[in-house]
Amino acid sequence: MLLTFEPVLARIAEEIEGLTDRGLPADYIPALAGADPARFGMAVAELDGTVYGVGEWRQPFSTQSVTKVFSLALALARKGDALWDHVGREPSGNPFNSLVQLEYENGIPRNPFINAGALVVTDQLHRITGDASGVTLDFLRAESGNRDLVIDREVAESETAHGDRNAALAYFMASCDNIANPVPTLLREYFRQCAIRASCADLALGTAFLARHGLRADGSRLLTSSQAKQINAVMLTCGAYDAAGDFAHRVGLPGKSGVGGGIIAVVPGRCTLCVWGPGLDARGNSVAGVTALDRFTTLTGLSVF
Repeated sequence: MLLTFEPVLARIAEEIEGLTDRGLPADYIPALAGADPARFGMAVAELDGTVYGVGEWRQPFSTQSVTKVFSLALALARKGDALWDHVGREPSGNPFNSLVQLEYENGIPRNPFINAGALVVTDQLHRITGDASGVTLDFLRAESGNRDLVIDREVAESETAHGDRNAALAYFMASCDNIANPVPTLLREYFRQCAIRASCADLALGTAFLARHGLRADGSRLLTSSQAKQINAVMLTCGAYDAAGDFAHRVGLPGKSGVGGGIIAVVPGRCTLCVWGPGLDARGNSVAGVTALDRFTTLTGLSVF
């Protein structure tokens, strides 16, 4: 049976309208603190590049940790399995900016989606390319077909001014010989990467290589099927901070959230999604976004289970 996404998205948007508590924006990043939790957008991209959307699905927003998926894919494509010598693949069970586990585990972060792990991935990508944030931005521009994607300078500067915890993570890992670049250089690239602005449509299209088992929009291969499987698996187990188990239970898809309110999700072999709602729960995930993805998999039956 042919599944039509438009009525599904319209129904989800109607249900989201009725949400009485959508959480609060990320107030520890001043440039994001003023976002309106009532805003909402959602897009679905099919493997041929067809995109469906509802709400503010073409409104750019701060991608934040969503970009960790793209930097991971680019680093893994270049470095191969040797990347996993620097970062693990296990859920952390701790807040995304926790310092505690690093000391116990000799500076090797649990997974690439907590802040410490993403710093290591960005460090490796920058060591190889000399321009980690630029390579990530160029990749998203190419996959989304939107050459107008930019790095939000105000957000990058705001994160830099309030990035002491990330600096502490980076310096500790450097003391364990797990950082190759000077820490200030790494932090600049990391904050710039997190400050990329993109819409739900852009990010749904940008994520589609994971649903195509490693193939880019132009048909070239970025990742092997095995590497694409690895990233999808880590997204499923680690992509929603320390609420990944709840996300897998409710949504049933590999996903990655960001404190800008975005969440990307993958239905391997079928489609990719992006939702945006700036109001976050206590664990840093979009309240409207998780609810919308929960309803999507329930209404369509599309999940990995």
